[in-house]
Amino acid sequence: MTLEQLQQTIQEEIGVLLYFSGENCNVCHALRPKFKELFDKEFPKIKQIYLDAHENPKISAHFQVFSVPTMIVFLDGREFVREGRAVSLHKMTEQLKRPYEMLTGL
Repeated sequence: MTLEQLQQTIQEEIGVLLYFSGENCNVCHALRPKFKELFDKEFPKIKQIYLDAHENPKISAHFQVFSVPTMIVFLDGREFVREGRAVSLHKMTEQLKRPYEMLTGL
């Protein structure tokens, strides 16, 4: 996926989760299935995009991602939540629940 395609997706979708990880990042690999499960269940209309930060340096630099894992959630085309390293699933759910319901009517 190119940066231009990614930016277009962010503008077109209700919400987008960018999950930046790395091949040698154990935390990334441990958190990814938990975030997938959370977003599949609680926020199904948010498109999930997983990117290896080292394989996508232009995209990582554009979004100012300097460590992994980093999760950025865009709602209605704007960055809404950014979390890195020690991320709480509960905190992420609390931050997104109300705005997600307002945008989707769910």
